[in-house]
Amino acid sequence: MISPHSLLLPTTRLAIEAGELALGYYRPGAQTVAQVERKAGGSPVTEADHAVDQFLADRLRILLPQAGWLSEETLDTPDRLNNELVFIVDPIDGTRAFMAGDPRWGISIALVQAGRPLWGVLYMPALDETYSACAGLGATCNGSPIHVTNRRELAGGRIAGPEPLLANMRHRGLTFETEPKIPSLAYRMARVASGSLDAGIASTNACDWDIAAVDLILHEAGGTLTDLHGRRPTYNAPVPRHDVLIGTSVQLHEEMTSSLRMAHELH
Repeated sequence: MISPHSLLLPTTRLAIEAGELALGYYRPGAQTVAQVERKAGGSPVTEADHAVDQFLADRLRILLPQAGWLSEETLDTPDRLNNELVFIVDPIDGTRAFMAGDPRWGISIALVQAGRPLWGVLYMPALDETYSACAGLGATCNGSPIHVTNRRELAGGRIAGPEPLLANMRHRGLTFETEPKIPSLAYRMARVASGSLDAGIASTNACDWDIAAVDLILHEAGGTLTDLHGRRPTYNAPVPRHDVLIGTSVQLHEEMTSSLRMAHELH
């Protein structure tokens, strides 16, 4: 039987191939040439999203046929709940950025077992950045090890997240720098993993496909991703959505969690 961990390298290669497919529709600084539709609820989806989703579904299932499947662009079914191993995929995280020619969009792939990721890959094609991690083996960007910030307090730190929550944190007297909006949630948390951000916040309703891969990348880089009460996300649940989440270093976690909990109550 193939070890799930041995699939990280071939999956990374598939992510890069999928990125090349998406780049065929992408125009830096300009509108995509891909056809755009609206999902039920109004969010956009492009033919590039669908093309990448189908490519990864076909190729990943060859790698590990027994694994279940959960993707933003595939109709969800309860079948995945009966699988020990499940691929969780976002074919293009940051579709609006992709559509507008902003390079901050990526392809996110995780393999989950018993509710937690075994490995994860986030490939940012337009930035040529590949983040990956395997449980217990550390995290890398383009093959080099990455680690969260060594900052010990939030004061003077740099945070990315929803402006209303950040504003409420500032109203409580906290002083920090704010990163302009990062359209890809996965990339926001990857920036925390690499140490270029001290903390990242995800608003309510982040989905498994947004965060499963980068959750492990952040954890293996010395950080943590939890809800406001310090609980780590569980993946492949019947409803794959989450409450407000915080990504930060272990050292900043308690201060960030308590500050954000109060800010969320004010919001």
